[in-house]
Amino acid sequence: MRKLLKHRILWPIGALLALVLLNAVSRPSFLSITVRDGELYGSLIDILRNSAPLMLVALGMTLVIATRGIDLSVGAQMAISGAVALTIISDSKTPGSLGTVAVAILAGVAITFIFGLWNGFLVSVVGIQPIIATLVLMLAGRGIALLITGGFITTITSAPYAQMSQGYLIGFPFAFFVSLGAILVISLVVRRTALGVLTESVGINPEASRLAGVRSRGIVWSVYGVSGLLAGVAGILYSSNIMAADANNAGINIELDAILAVVLGGTSLAGGKFTLAGTVVGVFIIQTLTSTITFLGVPPAVTPVFKALVVIVVCLAQSRRVREWLSRIRPTRTPTTTTTTPVVERIPA
Repeated sequence: MRKLLKHRILWPIGALLALVLLNAVSRPSFLSITVRDGELYGSLIDILRNSAPLMLVALGMTLVIATRGIDLSVGAQMAISGAVALTIISDSKTPGSLGTVAVAILAGVAITFIFGLWNGFLVSVVGIQPIIATLVLMLAGRGIALLITGGFITTITSAPYAQMSQGYLIGFPFAFFVSLGAILVISLVVRRTALGVLTESVGINPEASRLAGVRSRGIVWSVYGVSGLLAGVAGILYSSNIMAADANNAGINIELDAILAVVLGGTSLAGGKFTLAGTVVGVFIIQTLTSTITFLGVPPAVTPVFKALVVIVVCLAQSRRVREWLSRIRPTRTPTTTTTTPVVERIPA
């Protein structure tokens, strides 16, 4: 029982359940799910759909943070991916063709994968601090997206492309299956192979890992590439949802939400051990919290304050030092004293 209470994912799950309970009490329809034409609808289904882009970005961010890094360029890479994909579809004579859409998606994801490798090159080979290396693309990425779209918001009409975010598969949103597939693939790779252990060793002590024969440079390089690839897929989902390439607003501030999701899940920013399950829970916390804020009618100017308060409470609950302080405040029980009668041993004469 004590091990369960000390588990780092316990408090995030508790916070998520508390948010669900709050929504269920304030609006009973929150838990209701309806079926129309074989498709599921409801607040919980909306959370599954809307959390998909953040889920993809947060998974890549988890691996990057595990190596003592950070990736601030994921939002800009989302904008680039959507701009590339929609420009290809818009310029095509057959925008509704499945082949055109497939080429557009592959091109958008491929370009962000290359940009992710570029970030990894700056960090692992050149030796630039991760926050500086990714800040360069964060600032320049949206300019690149604007150059691709010619400075305009590109809109398209393509049923196969809309299926990515707006479509359904066996009753559930297709975007949910995209995020679920990413979770399963990354979990299998990092937990069923030695890559996860090697990633944690690089994050704990890069120099010791190098001396032990671990190719730390290659691991750091690859996790930034994976982060760029997942950000590209997230950009496809975002642009598919609005059917437009908006370079200024696509993925805006999503890097901050991704970092919050990783931290809420129990992964330390100092690198080393990480938890993908905690990241998944952290993403659902943020998405449920966003839905709660919208329902309560909190003004947009106050929304960051409301979100910050919840994040602070969860982080404090996870802190070992805070739990130690609370344990010291608890009143200690005074041991009860019992009087014993001395035993006199008689010695025979």
